Amino acid sequence: MLRRKSFNHESCPVARSVDIVGDRWSLLIVRDAFDGLRRFSDFQRSLGVARNILSDRLRKLVDAGILENQAASDGTAYQEYVLTAKGESLFPIVVALRQWGEQHLFVRGERHSELVDKRTGKAIPLMAPHASDGTALPPENAEVRKQW
Repeated sequence: MLRRKSFNHESCPVARSVDIVGDRWSLLIVRDAFDGLRRFSDFQRSLGVARNILSDRLRKLVDAGILENQAASDGTAYQEYVLTAKGESLFPIVVALRQWGEQHLFVRGERHSELVDKRTGKAIPLMAPHASDGTALPPENAEVRKQW
């Protein structure tokens, strides 16, 4: 079986991030964890992923400090997977992917889920980078500076 190249020694933060959460199953597990799923069987039912793949991705997310195992909240012998603070900091990434998908992957009027603010019931505003003065920051006004 081919081993995929690891980017954990790259100087690019995007490459290192993709190394941890860049495959489809890992991001969908994180998405489901934000939706309140905690148990292996719930993740498997939601995703329809093979048990060995799910086990591997959950282990990697735990090893990376994105999820942690804890005893089941209902007192049973089951283990639950819970987002850590590091995992919760992925929320803007998941929201940005969701919003991009809403804009570009659905035809007008096509039904899809919607992320809303629980307090108001209103859709979450579109996320976008902003400059230090608060104005919108288009791609042409940003650059990567390599720090060697």
